[in-house]
Amino acid sequence: MNTTDIINIIGTAAFAISGYLVGFRKRLDILGVVIVALLTAVGGGMIRDVLVGQIPQVFTHNTALIVIFITLFTAWLLRLHTRQRRALATLFIVADAIGLAAFSITGAQVGLGLDLNVFGVITLGFVTAVGGGIVRDMLVNDVPIILRKDFYGSIAILIGAGLYLLDRLGWANAFTLNLLFGLGLATRLLVHRWGLGLPGFQNHGHGTDSNIPD
Repeated sequence: MNTTDIINIIGTAAFAISGYLVGFRKRLDILGVVIVALLTAVGGGMIRDVLVGQIPQVFTHNTALIVIFITLFTAWLLRLHTRQRRALATLFIVADAIGLAAFSITGAQVGLGLDLNVFGVITLGFVTAVGGGIVRDMLVNDVPIILRKDFYGSIAILIGAGLYLLDRLGWANAFTLNLLFGLGLATRLLVHRWGLGLPGFQNHGHGTDSNIPD
């Protein structure tokens, strides 16, 4: 198992947890929670694969499904949804940030493997990273977080561009991939902590995401 596979598993598990928490916040039944978690974890990858004319990997490989259901079962055993509101909010943000950073890298690597230009690489990284979250938010009738809060999509773009540059310089290896993942994760958490965001027509106050579990 290489570094990319490990990062992909981490991202899948993290997005499954974020979907699990949102499903419980919206008081869905068990099937609803599973559907939301599943589509959060694989939605971005499915959209990416369709864009490049491939059968979605979740239809041909079982790894993602196994990771998702093990994650959901573990979350249920640990009763994560029963934690205090503040702990749930923190858990959601951390899980979502991990998924964002991980899938930005794995999506961009698909673009590099197809020898796409910088726009193609960034686009695939972006779609993979934010697609699942958009599907999740639309399923529960929330405005997707990417449209209204933080440097969310911008981080996916920066990670994709960074990986493209590393590849062109011949510096893409296990160490730099892990470093890029760590930097992306830290950046997402810090901009959320500091309440930073792109200019818009709304207040960018800290902790106002409706996606965060109540």
